[in-house]
Amino acid sequence: MSKEQREALDTLFRNGPLDVGGDPARQREVFTRMLTSRPLPEDVVLTPARLGEVPVLEIGIDGVTPEGTLLWFHGGFYVFGSARTSAGLASDVARRTRMKVISVDYRLAPEYPFPAALDDALAAYRALLGETGSGNPARIAVVGESAGAGLATALLVRARELSLPMPAAGVLFSPYADLTLSGASMTTKTAVDPSFTPDAVAVRAKDYMGVADPADPLISPVFANLRGLPALLIQAGSNELLLDDAVRLAARAAADDVPVTLEVTPGVPHLFQAFAAMLGEGDAALRQVTKFLHAAVTPGGS
Repeated sequence: MSKEQREALDTLFRNGPLDVGGDPARQREVFTRMLTSRPLPEDVVLTPARLGEVPVLEIGIDGVTPEGTLLWFHGGFYVFGSARTSAGLASDVARRTRMKVISVDYRLAPEYPFPAALDDALAAYRALLGETGSGNPARIAVVGESAGAGLATALLVRARELSLPMPAAGVLFSPYADLTLSGASMTTKTAVDPSFTPDAVAVRAKDYMGVADPADPLISPVFANLRGLPALLIQAGSNELLLDDAVRLAARAAADDVPVTLEVTPGVPHLFQAFAAMLGEGDAALRQVTKFLHAAVTPGGS
């Protein structure tokens, strides 16, 4: 789309009130207010529930019979966010794909550092397999945004380690997948990333790691053995600090014989897909997500 649309989005991020490296309690309020201030379409149905004793938010479209289930993990550097803060993007994907979203309210750091979020993700996934039939995961895909994309990848690795059935696919939006912060884009993209700074990201990484090693593959999946994972679609914008997380995660998947598609959209920031209504690149990216999920997830689980 137009340069003006991209510049408007860039300005929106740069002038936003969120201080990513600030006090967690205060910034959670800011983050929530930013991402829930716009009403959802009237036909979006939100239903709080529990899955494997983990709180979740079921997101569906009124009148639509789901053709599959998307187990969704929100972003926020493992410190901010909730299932509700991701409901805008999640409901858009639910509408486009005709699938139900189950968004997981995993525990947040620093109160609950690693592996709390992964434990919650695994409990929810185990319970979802039980609901759909452990031998029939063809109706499930995992989806994550930012930290949630890193968590979704870690979940897949852990599930494989435990010999659990794999879902049909994974969609990873701008994955936060290297908490060692060693990607070159952490420095080369500082001038063009309108949302984050390396120092702020480092603060949040310490919150999640606690006393654990940041290079632990279940914290930083760019260092994981990904062999045996399902087909992955990884999307990122070229104007983000986390670009190399996406690129290296895709390279790791390819090296481990995982079917993987990497899509990098030039000139757009982190999670640009959430602004598909105003940004043509976001709409185009979600059309690719829809095509990928329709090809991967089997309606009816057959």
